[in-house]
Amino acid sequence: MKKLFLLTLVMMGFSSILFAQTSATADAAATIIEPISIAKVTDLNFGDVAVGAGGGTVVMLATDASRTVTGDCSLPGTGTITRASFTVTGVDAETYAITLPVGVTTIDDNAGHTMTVDTWTSSPTPTGVLDQTLYVAGTLHVNGTQFQGVYNADTDFTVTVAYN
Repeated sequence: MKKLFLLTLVMMGFSSILFAQTSATADAAATIIEPISIAKVTDLNFGDVAVGAGGGTVVMLATDASRTVTGDCSLPGTGTITRASFTVTGVDAETYAITLPVGVTTIDDNAGHTMTVDTWTSSPTPTGVLDQTLYVAGTLHVNGTQFQGVYNADTDFTVTVAYN
């Protein structure tokens, strides 16, 4: 009898140990999507700018390429005026974050005369939806002693996009 009682106690102990542990399983999955990419369509061009002795700035809006001036600058109605534009491609209707240049871009006339562009803006901002054009513009700083000529960037400015 004692043996049967002892055997019952041992079996109950094993069964409680066996039932104290449990487990479950899950699957892992991933979907690979088209990488986001950006390609330049047009360069940024502030157009013709006339400058007096005081210098100033030309501010171009990314939303509509309109320009305003400060200081001793004026805007003749001539010249090519374009916002930089980019095509962003990837998964349709996905949103993306836009990172604009942080610093200045120097433009020069290949004769040692320079101006700078900064205060970058974009449209849309700060995020976009794929299947729309991304526009970028900024502020051109013109010296009062600026020489006449055509000025172009020494190095390109970089716009980065990433899926949200």
